[in-house]
Amino acid sequence: MVDTDEREGAPATKAAPALRGPLLRYRVLAYTTGIALLLLTAAFILKYGFDSAGMMSWAGVTHGVFYMVYLVFAVDLALKARWSIKGTILVLLAGTIPFLSFVAERSVTHRVHAGRKL
Repeated sequence: MVDTDEREGAPATKAAPALRGPLLRYRVLAYTTGIALLLLTAAFILKYGFDSAGMMSWAGVTHGVFYMVYLVFAVDLALKARWSIKGTILVLLAGTIPFLSFVAERSVTHRVHAGRKL
């Protein structure tokens, strides 16, 4: 019996050895960027909803730094996995919309493990 990915219907496989490092780096930064973006969103809510600007002093810079590293790692993975330009741009933009980096990370991971391009 062969393991299959229930959603994709494709055989479940491990990522190609050349993609393991880039995929792991991308996944870590996708989660880190997503958490930093949620903190930035909370900071905006506190600043404009409750007139408390305390978190704004560090939340924006934190997300900005993590997002720049996320961009580098996502492009690295995109080049090594030979993604389309459209797929790459969508993954890059995922770090700018709250919760979307988590969704994109799952989708990218499933596609890379299945050997499919984005």
